[in-house]
Amino acid sequence: MEKGLLRAKEDVYYLSFEEFREAVRTGRLDYGVINKRKEEYEVYEKLTPPRVMTSEGEVVPGEFNPGKILKGALPGIPVSSGVVEGRARVVFDFADATVEDGDILVTRFTDPSWTPLFVSVRGLVTEVGGLMTHGAVIAREYGLPAVVGVDNATKLIKDGQQIRVNGTEGYVEVL
Repeated sequence: MEKGLLRAKEDVYYLSFEEFREAVRTGRLDYGVINKRKEEYEVYEKLTPPRVMTSEGEVVPGEFNPGKILKGALPGIPVSSGVVEGRARVVFDFADATVEDGDILVTRFTDPSWTPLFVSVRGLVTEVGGLMTHGAVIAREYGLPAVVGVDNATKLIKDGQQIRVNGTEGYVEVL
């Protein structure tokens, strides 16, 4: 930033370490590389990953066993038992999260940076996940009912709606 190479400090994240080092060394930077990667990032961010993929890259199709899932409920994987009702807080980016005590966090996925939110919420719903993913483990540690792997949860559940999370049977109801 001091040398005027970068237009925004966040642009550094679109460079490899070698590209960054070369820019510092030479004082030159091809902004076309950064712009191209920003465009690619926007495209990638809109992609929806498959539910299950093997380590060899094979996509495994599958459906939920309807078992005890109520008609009209959103099925998922039960990862932390219990049933809770509350206001859905649909969050796409941790930096933009505004949750209040008793809210239910609805998001695509979580990672360790999201852990502070778990102190305030009463439940968790994610689009991606399994028994050992971050959100599932933290939900169990905090005793929060949680269902993961809920297809399109952030689209089907609107921010502020009342929902019920059944972390025992593995489904979410919009009330």
